[in-house]
Amino acid sequence: MPFPRSSGVLLHPTSFPSRFGIGDLGLEAYRFIDFLKESAQQYWQVLPLGPTGYGNSPYMSYSAMAGNPVLISLEKLRDEGLLFDDDFANLPGFPAEKVEFERVIPLKVELLKKACENFKTNKSEIIQREFTGFCDSKAYWLNDYALFMALKDANDGASWHTWEPEIAKREKEAIASSQERLADQVFYYKFIQFQFFRQWSELKSYANMRGIEIIGDIPIYVAHDSADVWSYPQFFCLDKKTNEVALMAGVPPDYFSATGQLWGNPVYHWEELQKHDFKWWVLRFEAMLDYVDIIRIDHFRGFEAYWAVPQGEETALNGEWIEAPGEAFFETLKNKLGKLPIMAEDLGVMTPGVEALRDRFEFPGMRILHFAFGSDPGNPFLPFNYPRNAVVYTGTHDNDTTVGWYNQASDWEKRNLWLYLGCISPEGIHWDLIRMALSSIANQAILPLQDILGLDTQARMNFPSTAEGNWEWRYHEHALNNDELASKLKVLTTLCGRAPRSTES
Repeated sequence: MPFPRSSGVLLHPTSFPSRFGIGDLGLEAYRFIDFLKESAQQYWQVLPLGPTGYGNSPYMSYSAMAGNPVLISLEKLRDEGLLFDDDFANLPGFPAEKVEFERVIPLKVELLKKACENFKTNKSEIIQREFTGFCDSKAYWLNDYALFMALKDANDGASWHTWEPEIAKREKEAIASSQERLADQVFYYKFIQFQFFRQWSELKSYANMRGIEIIGDIPIYVAHDSADVWSYPQFFCLDKKTNEVALMAGVPPDYFSATGQLWGNPVYHWEELQKHDFKWWVLRFEAMLDYVDIIRIDHFRGFEAYWAVPQGEETALNGEWIEAPGEAFFETLKNKLGKLPIMAEDLGVMTPGVEALRDRFEFPGMRILHFAFGSDPGNPFLPFNYPRNAVVYTGTHDNDTTVGWYNQASDWEKRNLWLYLGCISPEGIHWDLIRMALSSIANQAILPLQDILGLDTQARMNFPSTAEGNWEWRYHEHALNNDELASKLKVLTTLCGRAPRSTES
């Protein structure tokens, strides 16, 4: 659906400042929303919020519907009496500019388990009813997820397809026995989901009251080692004997990699999904809309046709395109949930079929300014080639920052950019591209916070096709304590007709 002319900021919650070594849903998240309000922004875009596994990638989660427990604010748990100041007395020092996941996660898990024990003994009747209501309302995914995580713990983190066959195959007696044997761990995983969604709901309500809508990111694929694949193996292309991935997801060679990108997720068994009226996908969208206002579909291209790589390949070179029932799927979504607020990540080589699918449902596609200056005037990423129903970014989480991109750009790209701009302004290349994005005709403009702050490559969020060193960037505590920065962004946003009407008047 087309959106009104507006703008916002891309920032994942892990990037907030915090004394616990990783951003969370506490005070700094509320301060960031205040910054968005003060600078006349209307959107906050986040990356996927699910619980992450190896590599800490938001795009490789243990669940398509659960929340990431490392985002829970321990200080808010303290304010509720579930933790105490003494629990924070001997916190280790953490770097301000990056997340050290290998140190942060054990610390947070230890304190979350302590809060869970306190919850069991001290919960009020009101909170008890709230917890019970949450567990009942989310039972369609929460029960499987909590048991899955408890079983992973009991199996030393091993992937579900290596568990004892009776539990890997979800035999009824094995499930019942595991639920009884692991009752305490199952309770713990339900407790932390309750706390995540409680805190996230409060934060979202605050954002909405301040006129900020949240854009959430829904990855097309889920991890093989996830509650979803364990619970619904029939919907994924798995080896029937071993339950390993039979056909792996990825993309052929592209801008980011000469050998393509091999993600390793199982591709969908779309025929089986369609036989069940896409019920799992419908539930996934319903769950997503419980905690975001707008959904960005990652790798939209895969709903028209997907790249499938056989088991055993080490790169994505030897794959094939297989047609997907995208039109039937989105028609089903529309019939069951109404016209949805969806944005399509349509980057890469798009076919007429992908464009037709996107346009049939009026989903705005993406335009990236970093891609605009490396070819000829027909480049679709040049602002004069945009349709109005589009979302323009300076760059995304997969790109370098604008300052970093410019520093490494080819002479040819720089020359084209200089000709386009006339000159590089004294404010810096990041403000030139921010101004270009905001002044374009695209209905929506999204700016990574790194570009607003004018940061270089060291602030990059992700390097595609690399397994380590990603998702770590954090901004410093006082970075947004700058009235001049908010005012400058507000003036430019207003000038370009993207501010809320109350701000413009």
